[in-house]
Amino acid sequence: MSAVLNFKSHLTDLFAQALRTVAPDASVEILLERPKQTAHGDYACNLAMQLSKTLRKPPRDIAKALIDALPASDVVGKVEIAGAGFINVFITTQAKQAVVHAVLAAREAYGRSTLGAGRKVGVEFVSANPTGPLHVGHGRGAAVGDCLCSLLDAAGWDVTREFYYNDAGVQIDNLTLSVQLRCKGVSPDDASWPESGYRGDYIADVARAYLAKETIVSDDQNVTGKGDVDDAEAIRHFAVAYLRREQDLDLRAFGVQFDVYSLESALYTDGKVAATVQNLIASGHTYEQDDALWLRTTDFGDDKDRVMRKTDGGYTYFVPDVAYHLDKWQRGFKRVINEQGADHHSTITRVRAGLQALDQGIPQGWPEYVLHQMVTVLKNGAEVKISKRAGSYVTLRDLIEEVGCDATRYFLAARHPDTQLVFDIDLATSKSNENPVYYIQYGHARIHTVLAQWGGELGTLADADVTLLDSEYETVLLQKLIDYPQLIESAAYDLAPHQVAFYLKDLAADFHSYYNASRFLVEDEALKLARLALIAATAQVMRNGLALLGVSAPEHM
Repeated sequence: MSAVLNFKSHLTDLFAQALRTVAPDASVEILLERPKQTAHGDYACNLAMQLSKTLRKPPRDIAKALIDALPASDVVGKVEIAGAGFINVFITTQAKQAVVHAVLAAREAYGRSTLGAGRKVGVEFVSANPTGPLHVGHGRGAAVGDCLCSLLDAAGWDVTREFYYNDAGVQIDNLTLSVQLRCKGVSPDDASWPESGYRGDYIADVARAYLAKETIVSDDQNVTGKGDVDDAEAIRHFAVAYLRREQDLDLRAFGVQFDVYSLESALYTDGKVAATVQNLIASGHTYEQDDALWLRTTDFGDDKDRVMRKTDGGYTYFVPDVAYHLDKWQRGFKRVINEQGADHHSTITRVRAGLQALDQGIPQGWPEYVLHQMVTVLKNGAEVKISKRAGSYVTLRDLIEEVGCDATRYFLAARHPDTQLVFDIDLATSKSNENPVYYIQYGHARIHTVLAQWGGELGTLADADVTLLDSEYETVLLQKLIDYPQLIESAAYDLAPHQVAFYLKDLAADFHSYYNASRFLVEDEALKLARLALIAATAQVMRNGLALLGVSAPEHM
């Protein structure tokens, strides 16, 4: 029989065909769930109960009609009606066993789908102000955002990774002044140091580089320090370039790269902010009051109207955000996802309101947001709050140097973004089963060791007799491999990268249980090859999932 790569999608297609026969005019979503008890089958469908009111028939009668209309499939062993009208589907043992061949044949492509149909999606993440080193909160945004991009790519979307630099405004003014004072020999310990000034040692590094007339080279800039301590504009330009380079180096060490870098300052120099403001005025949704320009955001669901242009003539922070997102829309991104810190929650309504007021055909709810909560770092049971280099917070670089890139990426992505995260350094560096990164990677290394001891050609496992895989442990592991493509689609749909981390931990647990209860290099050649094929497929899925998280899959530990 030919292997099915996604059982849930296959069954959904079967029920869709049955639905067209039983209720051709009905518009319902076909939902398939895994029953909690194996006695209730592999999948359960409540379609009959959904149709009961529309068809004015008992759910069990509708269920029988749907079952009778289901097209034949080698995957389906039997279908039963349960309870008030649930339809329980049992997958054949042969179909489950065939997943081994499916994984070994598809390799890196196993789990990928065409759900996104090649449509464009722009994902903005990290987007840190270039005023200092990246902190652990930025790291969480980088881990979640990058994994989200990988998930969407695996689900068939055409993904563009974008970083937006807020290189204009009050914080950049504070950065400029801080560097300028350092250039003049003033330190944060001096009584004249401004309260809003940046105090980290990195400010002194920027000042020394500027005075030494160093040149900052990166993909889109080539900036040389002038050494003139009175030229604030030159200092500003150099400091932003220096810290952009530093942040880029941190992200590269974290395995994160972007396709597009956008600058807030360019929105002003290119006239896009001014043009957006004029368009909003022309739309009739603005008014003058108290020497300020207001946007009537209450027309679009906000709790109060918002100031656009302050009395001093400067724009409030959400105005360039509206101009920036308009630019994304005009670049052809009909779907945009912003992964940001939870402190951006207050800006969502007003940015969306500004985009609606522009009357550009931008739909409500655009862009989408994934917001992450703060990160607390623990070491030796106590919270770590300060990095000497940053002066007031733990940097991403601190974390990478302390626990490594793999553990940092996994732990920062392994919880739902909207929950607060405690990053335990001691756990992340431990070589124990309690450390999920070690546990998963050790599982992969274990499999490689067994395959190396065997010493055969992996290609021969494609012909293994997988019908011999019938033990309780093998059945559990087969089902876990079957779940992987569905997991990827679900995680991509829900914008939930943490689901991948959960899955990999469970997969590792199922493998370790199998390993502890079984022998692989047995005398029975057919059984040996079948078991080796199963663990080789398991290792492949581990690699695929770890790759989505940006975590390595070592062969030796």
